[in-house]
Amino acid sequence: MDDRDDDRDTDGDVPTLVEPAWLEPRLAEPDLQVLDCTVYLRTDVETGEYRTESGRDDWADGHIPGSAFADLVEDLSETDDPDYPFQLPTPAAFAAAVGELGVGDDTRVVVYDAVDRRNNNEWAARLWWMFRVFGNDRVGVLDGGWPRWTAEDRPVSTTASPPESTTFTPDERPELVADAADVEARMDDADACLVDALRPADHAAERIPGSANVPAVGDEAVIDDDGTYRPVDDLRARFDAVGALDADSVVTYCGGGIAASSAALALYRAGVTDAAVYRRNRPSATGSHGNRRFP
Repeated sequence: MDDRDDDRDTDGDVPTLVEPAWLEPRLAEPDLQVLDCTVYLRTDVETGEYRTESGRDDWADGHIPGSAFADLVEDLSETDDPDYPFQLPTPAAFAAAVGELGVGDDTRVVVYDAVDRRNNNEWAARLWWMFRVFGNDRVGVLDGGWPRWTAEDRPVSTTASPPESTTFTPDERPELVADAADVEARMDDADACLVDALRPADHAAERIPGSANVPAVGDEAVIDDDGTYRPVDDLRARFDAVGALDADSVVTYCGGGIAASSAALALYRAGVTDAAVYRRNRPSATGSHGNRRFP
């Protein structure tokens, strides 16, 4: 049996990685809410600067039937003078936003994104992690996202039916979020593991001292060529090689907390269920030692 079928279920009987064949016959179940959380990273052709863009318009053009759009740019990140991009919202703000999306305390959630296959599931992994931070384990990521759903000729809708709003009660888990002090404390801790989720070339050029590289993006990523997460045995081998499976604590980081969320999901699949994600952009640290002072 493919170990993809031997997936770790969350408490609410939603697989961590959801197969399209699992989801399609359950779309009409009243306690299940599907959320598209696509974000696009665009490059300005004149300046070369990056900007983020919500995928809401593409969702309106076609989406999984019954799904709603969860806007990570405007509704599910701090927008009032944030300290950094995609700063976590307050528990109250998160609860209000997901409540409007039809997610209550007893709702099962499946999240997906529609980014190209090389970046598949990153944004869905981000929202998966956010739900866990705020106390909901009844959430899974559609493995392969929208590209896989459409490639398998699954049903598509252009009907926007706003979900019935409900109440979500947050139960924050601060242990799943790492700040600068947490990271600095782990740099010289032999029982801790810091995981850089960026490409090997980025890790070689600049990294947190003492961190190891398990990419969540690029050719060597935890995501396979078909846009799905690699098999469990493969993920375990990658994280075991850097000491993450035996560490007392694991923190993932990247350039903005998105790839790091995907690495955290891969770690969850590998059996490390309490990995924290560094909540800010990658600290400035160069070479094998680097600058220990970072935001």
